[in-house]
Amino acid sequence: MAANLFIETIRAKASNKQLTVGFPDAEDIRSIEAAVILQKENIARAVLIGNKIKIHNLSSDNGLNIDGIMIYDPSVSEHIQEFAHILFEKRKSKGMTLIEASIKVADPLYYGGLLLETGRIDACVGGNISSTGNVLRAAIHTVGVAEGISVVSSYFIMILPDKMFCFADCAVNPDPNPEQLADIAISSAANYQAVTGEQPKIAMLSFSTKGSADHPHVDKVVSATNIIKEKSPGLAVDGELQLDAAIIKSIGEKKSPGSPVAGSANVLIFPDLDAGNIGYKLTQRLAGAEAIGPIVQGLNKPYCDLSRGCSSADMVNVAAICTLMA
Repeated sequence: MAANLFIETIRAKASNKQLTVGFPDAEDIRSIEAAVILQKENIARAVLIGNKIKIHNLSSDNGLNIDGIMIYDPSVSEHIQEFAHILFEKRKSKGMTLIEASIKVADPLYYGGLLLETGRIDACVGGNISSTGNVLRAAIHTVGVAEGISVVSSYFIMILPDKMFCFADCAVNPDPNPEQLADIAISSAANYQAVTGEQPKIAMLSFSTKGSADHPHVDKVVSATNIIKEKSPGLAVDGELQLDAAIIKSIGEKKSPGSPVAGSANVLIFPDLDAGNIGYKLTQRLAGAEAIGPIVQGLNKPYCDLSRGCSSADMVNVAAICTLMA
């Protein structure tokens, strides 16, 4: 599937859902442009979160009409007290006081997360100004980690001319343990299906296939595979598999005969961040794949992070994907 066709498809799917996306890094022309595109193309309803005067001035200076786009300004919000109490209840066991919570919720990242937590918006997309650490911290503190999932992670949709893959985790967890690796795979499979409509086939990648090597790194992948089978027995998964056995039919049949995924895997789970980050960049730079992401996953509700170098078009695409995860 060509990248432009995939983007058209996810935007059309998002349009059918008509959900509301909040942009907490809204004092940035790219956020305003993305919000205008979402509204104009009927992809989703957009909400801008930040100083209302600054947002209006920025839009006016750049000739953008934001009539009809809601702006939440935390500095004058009627929800601050409500949100402070919600955040305090969530974080008091970690030592947060009500006064500290009141200060935190004035931060658009936290305010956006609490709009999401309380159902006032359906997805949140930040990171065009804020660091990944700050975005993830606000997301975890407000909407929290999904039930039954031990770790927040990320995935890429990698688009090649004749096929599409999910790669995970390529951006967040340096060295996940077996339980975390299993949860990364379970989250990735659910989101790959939600975003692409395809049935996930998970390959747990390693430098070994079915015992061809003996090493603690291999043991981790085998353990993670077993955990997935116990937690989500309906998923098609196999491991440990080398990459060629995972995606090339003839090799998969030879190295792992009878496997439910060998040779046809579309969700590739890397054993650590070294492998994942190198793997997606090799595929992007040498094979010419389009890399859509990283998309944050493993949260109770979709709160996605962006690269600070993103374009407004990137923001629209991530927003569309976020609504499909809702």
